[in-house]
Amino acid sequence: MVGTHGWTLHSWAILLHIILFAYWLGGDLGVFYSSRFILKPELSAEARGVAVKVMHVVDMSPRICLVLFLPSGVTLMAADELGRDLFYGWPLAAVWVLSLAWLGLVIADYRRRPGRFGDAVHRTDFAVRGALVAGLLGTAAYTFVAEEPFGVTSNPKWLAGKVAAYALCIAGGLMIRVKLRPFGAAWGTLLAKGSSPEVERDIRGAVQGSIPYVLLIWALVVVAAVLGVVKPGTTAY
Repeated sequence: MVGTHGWTLHSWAILLHIILFAYWLGGDLGVFYSSRFILKPELSAEARGVAVKVMHVVDMSPRICLVLFLPSGVTLMAADELGRDLFYGWPLAAVWVLSLAWLGLVIADYRRRPGRFGDAVHRTDFAVRGALVAGLLGTAAYTFVAEEPFGVTSNPKWLAGKVAAYALCIAGGLMIRVKLRPFGAAWGTLLAKGSSPEVERDIRGAVQGSIPYVLLIWALVVVAAVLGVVKPGTTAY
């Protein structure tokens, strides 16, 4: 994307979007692979614990990418001629400030310790994600049904699909959290008392129950990437 005038805002936004896409899927694959070792009762608790630690650390990559996908996407729209009037300037700055605040919340949730503050951070992050899912799906629906959404005349229904895919990625992440809730107690029992059929059942059930949502997120990320590249139906060339 380098032209006679060098790198533009649009060029940098595309590069950031590509990097986030790669690290999101790459990190998720690392988490998925690490989780396979947690499900092996023939391994020692120490070996399985290493897999848990690796999974926990690597999982920060997709978490960060999920958050930054939002402001980088808005930057792409602001850098485009069709979205410049709507997003460039203070709206773009506001999105970045709010997104970085959300990122700070995500990092605080990652580093949290049991207690009132840690629980409050976790609940707040969950609530922010839920509000984003509702708001983004509403925006996607309006963009899809309106003849000229937000005054845009280029038939941006592809953008509605991309926004909806991103919102559903967030929703999928929330469902993964729900499915993994029994894991903490089961893992604590494993470390304290050792393995048992009941403990292994709870650990496997929590991990396996989250897999459909992991696969859904992978598919949605690819769908969002395809829509962003192909832009099907757009009338602006």
